[in-house]
Amino acid sequence: MSQAPEPVLKAGLYIVATPIGNLGDIAPRAIAALRGVAAVACEDTRMTGKLFHHLGIKQRLIRYDDHADERARDRILDLAETEPVALVSDAGTPLISDPGYRLVRAARERGIAVTSVPGPSAAIVALTLAGLPTDRFLFAGFLPPRDKARRAVLHELASVRATLVFYESGPRLAASLAAIGEMLPGREVAVARELTKLYEECRTGTPGKLAAHYAANPPKGEIVLLVGPPQAEPAALGAAAVDALLIAALKNAKASRAAADVARAHGLDRKALYARALELK
Repeated sequence: MSQAPEPVLKAGLYIVATPIGNLGDIAPRAIAALRGVAAVACEDTRMTGKLFHHLGIKQRLIRYDDHADERARDRILDLAETEPVALVSDAGTPLISDPGYRLVRAARERGIAVTSVPGPSAAIVALTLAGLPTDRFLFAGFLPPRDKARRAVLHELASVRATLVFYESGPRLAASLAAIGEMLPGREVAVARELTKLYEECRTGTPGKLAAHYAANPPKGEIVLLVGPPQAEPAALGAAAVDALLIAALKNAKASRAAADVARAHGLDRKALYARALELK
């Protein structure tokens, strides 16, 4: 029996997810879309070229990355008005921590059809491995490289009652773990790396424990860093429990610092805690 021909794609923009590591994870629908479009917009033509070589696909590749300007975006959209065009990232699902959303936004403004062909995402894979709560999570992209900005982001997210998900690189992991340990004390942390590959691993523990491990075993590859939510709902902490937390914190810190640490860890009001810490002290 002869194989049915692949359907002809209509003009528009196709957001196509590609593997994050294991090439066997690409979906049949994604392969069909990449074969059926007139061109593929990608971050790095060399990376996408390797995937296409593995799949036996020959396609016109158009570079579209963080540095692409409005003219480059318009050229892709001009083509998508009359022919099918795919957008891929170097790995995983496009638009997740990359500039593709500007292209999709512009396409929708011009009335160009947008179709998503789903597939792997490192953030979702890491969530399924870490054993941290997944009923609510916040993807926050990459933490800033500078310490002050990194701490500011963590301070902003401290009261979010959800698992926090970040992308990180090996050389910056130690600094990020140190900042998490200070800004989000008492939180469980997970480091997931080499996802879907031969040496995939997901380690959980305190920031200090994980930092010590990776100081002795410098990590390679891209990393997903996850931080568990605050330990308890504010309503679940009675006055006695709050006092116990403050008393413990006051053993090693001044009242202002103790109040700030307890507030970050449990999503409580820092000013109220500071006033109570002064009473206890």
